[in-house]
Amino acid sequence: MQDQNLKDFLKEFIISDSQLQEVYKRFTAEIRKGLSQAAHKQADTKCYMTYVQDLPTGDEKGNYLALDLGGTNFRVLRVALKGHHEAEINSKVYAVPKEIMTGSGTQLFDHIANCLAEFVNEHSLGDQHLPLGFTFSFPCIQLGLTKGLLVRWTKGFQCAGVEKEDVGRLLKEAIARRGDLVIEVMAILNDATGTLMSCAHRNPECRIGVIIGTGCNACYVERVENAELLEPEYKIDKPNILVNTEWGAFGENGQLEFVRTDYDRKVDKHSLNAGTQLFEKMISGMYLGELVRLVLHDAIQKNLIFVRNTVKHNFINILKKDIGCIETRFISEIENDSFPDFQQTRNILKELFGLEKASVEDCQKLRYICECISKRAAKLVAVGLSGLINKIAEPHVVVGVDGSVYRFHPHFDFYMRETMHKLVNPKTRFELMLSEDGSGRGAALVAAVASKN
Repeated sequence: MQDQNLKDFLKEFIISDSQLQEVYKRFTAEIRKGLSQAAHKQADTKCYMTYVQDLPTGDEKGNYLALDLGGTNFRVLRVALKGHHEAEINSKVYAVPKEIMTGSGTQLFDHIANCLAEFVNEHSLGDQHLPLGFTFSFPCIQLGLTKGLLVRWTKGFQCAGVEKEDVGRLLKEAIARRGDLVIEVMAILNDATGTLMSCAHRNPECRIGVIIGTGCNACYVERVENAELLEPEYKIDKPNILVNTEWGAFGENGQLEFVRTDYDRKVDKHSLNAGTQLFEKMISGMYLGELVRLVLHDAIQKNLIFVRNTVKHNFINILKKDIGCIETRFISEIENDSFPDFQQTRNILKELFGLEKASVEDCQKLRYICECISKRAAKLVAVGLSGLINKIAEPHVVVGVDGSVYRFHPHFDFYMRETMHKLVNPKTRFELMLSEDGSGRGAALVAAVASKN
């Protein structure tokens, strides 16, 4: 792709090595603030204690239920742990209708309990005592393993009467209202914690779990002496604690303004949670497609792409009016396309804009736009992971990774590693490990470890 004008137009999405170093410095300072009793309130990255202090050994056995709520669908799972690092999983996906996502908290938790009962009946589990792990992938202040106060909704949820409330209690009450389930809620966790636990079940050197999907967050193993927010009684027996960084909020105090663009500001302004989760909005699947939409609209208006196209005005009208028309999955498909056929790209352009014959040059330009936005996202994730790996400071650190952006984007892993090799201490060897159902298996493992204790 040789078009210098388009490259100049997109150069604000290219983060230089010196900018990466500055983001790294600011991020690591934020993590220190989040862990500190004195500075915690001022920190963007809150570094919440999870109250999970044991990693799985791989020998866990028994039947457990897991709930996984973190987006427009949620899952119920039965996880049979069989020892020898093995697990057998049955699961079912249930939709969360839009009216429930923005309705009352009672409606939401009753819907979850109803789906849970349906699953238990379908799998004939009603006669068993079932410990349950609840993956609730929204920012929470944990006050114990089964008690977590929702800080704020993200990812399109706006259920009334849940913020500042204990989601463990709300789930227990919804289960009790039914009166026909014998289920004990053993743990509340988020999907990053679940990913760490799931990967640690297979590889004992896993120390970090990261989600790069609809949202973006990371959890890591911290030494208890560095966790000032942890009550003294939890520091007696165990050397470590899993910390939920909630790093999606990084930048809310202005630390990212030097790398944010006007497009990032527009995405934030029109989101349901304007002014918050600014790091996440530069990285996650909920926002990447929208960034491409805004950039593509302006690129067409500036005659940088689709210049000779007869339906150019149609492009502009659709891109202007149809918020969300470019889904993040399209970015993965476009970047995975083969030159010079660009068949997937052409199919997408036909589906979205009715364009019958896109030129090779326009397909290349569109791919370059997608690359600039996804590469920046991967570099920012790499900064955060490098900071956590260097903080852990062990000779070998395994990072468990989950989420649709990482899983389906053809080059995201490569983009991340490229940056991490620049920032991770050369004395530390790191490894990225794709999670096998972190939010499901991981929730069951937290429940299993809690039951054992």
